[in-house]
Order: sequence, then structure tokens, then C-alpha cells
Amino acid sequence: MNVFRSSHPQDVTGLDTSQLRDRFLIDTIFRDGQITMSYVQDDRMIVGGAVPGGDPLTLDDASLEVQDGTLSRREFGVINLGGPGSIVFDNDRVDMDARDGLYIGAGVHNIRFASKDAADPARYYVASTPAHRAHAACHIPFEKTRTIHLGDPAKANVRTIHQYVHPEICDSAQLLMGMTLLKEGSNWNTMPCHTHDRRMEVYFYFDMAPEERIFHFMGETDETRHLVIAPEQGVIAPSWSIHSGVGTSNYSFIWSMAGENQVFDDMDHIQTAALR
Repeated sequence: MNVFRSSHPQDVTGLDTSQLRDRFLIDTIFRDGQITMSYVQDDRMIVGGAVPGGDPLTLDDASLEVQDGTLSRREFGVINLGGPGSIVFDNDRVDMDARDGLYIGAGVHNIRFASKDAADPARYYVASTPAHRAHAACHIPFEKTRTIHLGDPAKANVRTIHQYVHPEICDSAQLLMGMTLLKEGSNWNTMPCHTHDRRMEVYFYFDMAPEERIFHFMGETDETRHLVIAPEQGVIAPSWSIHSGVGTSNYSFIWSMAGENQVFDDMDHIQTAALR
């Protein structure tokens, strides 16, 4: 379990590239045949990946490196970015096709991830937050997501947002989760950028050739910083930080948010001319 400590914005202004990457970049999400997890102290979010091969992989308190029922007090959002598979939690089983999502409410004691074919394994991206109450599990096929089309070709930011864990799709205690797909020829996401003081966010970038990169912008409006991110890496955006990116090609990303506010468009918008 990798642990990412909370950071004050004034401290971030003095970090060099290596230190910035250590504090905010989740460099490995998927490992074949393994579960990886990172613990983010901001809003106590856990993000990670599970890539089961011939044998299923089980997420429980032992794999979270705790022994006190932590998993049962959490809710989980899962999106499958690989081949078909299945997820079993307690006595429930859900078959997962490519880009299917699943919400699992608090109260489960273990989650088992499986692939249908070890030669084409499922690749489960997982986000988890503490939950103050239990909500019903919800299977969210890709075609059943809430879809929003945004952007302008002239600004190279044409994109489609697919909301998975969202109040109009399923109930959750605090987790919000979805996927944004950029159209070919578009490179910018979330520009003009914004912050939202009432919740933090984690981005996971994918759907790019291995040699391509994302320039992810963060920091305060008048003290911006950037990280160069490879495909299938994640980045932590504290509530005080902008979070916007541009790629050397089009790409996709999964966003997951946590906080007491679940109003998706409750943002503090920032004019591009105000950035420094």
C-alpha cells in the first residue's frame, strides 16, 4: 500500500520535479496477476488496479494491510478496462464486459476479481472511499452511463463524459466516478480549468500509445505546476489545486472524486487569462 500524505499549497511551490512526482503521481496502477492499491490521505481515498490471470484475485482487509474491518466500512467504484471477467462480493456475482462499471456499497468483507480468459485479462480500475452508510450495489454497463457531450473543435477539446457513480445512476455515500473520452484531434481536457474546494479528485490517464504523454497542470491559479504523465498513470488533485491536462494525442481518463458534496458541476471556474 503506497501512502500519499496531504500537502499544503504553500509547500508545493518549492518542490522540484522529482519531489512533485513523489507527492502526486501514482506511477503504477496495473500489474499482471496482482492487486495494487494507493492510499490518498486527502478524503481517505484508495485507488488501484486488479489484473487477474488464470486465478482470481481477492481484495480483503489483509490485502489492504489492515485487520479491523476497514474494507466493510468503504464503498467501491470499479471500471473494467480489459477483457471480460466477473466480480464476486460476498455472495453476489456480476459479469463485467469491457468498460462496464460496478458500484459496491459498504458492508462487504471481500471482493474477488476474475478474468474470463487469462490470455485477455480483465483490468479493473478501482476507487474507494469511506462510507457513512450502505447503499445497494449497482452494475453500470457502458451503454447505461449518463452521457454528456462537451467541447469545441476550434479549442481542441471535444470530449464525451460518461458518468458511472453519480446520483442520477446510483446512490453512493460520497464517491463520484466516471470516464472522459477525447475525440481524435482533441487534446485538452477541463480547460478553462477549475477547482472544487469541497472535494478532491484523482485522474487516471489511458487510451494512448506507450510513447505518448499527458502534460497535467496542477497547483493554485497563480502558482501552477505540471507533471508529465505516461499512459496508465494516475495523478492526485487536492481540493485547492486546478486539474487540467493536454496530451500529445487524444486520450481517455477516469476521474474519481470524494467529499461531502456530490453536485458534479459545483466548481470554482477559473478564467484562462488568470493562470500564472
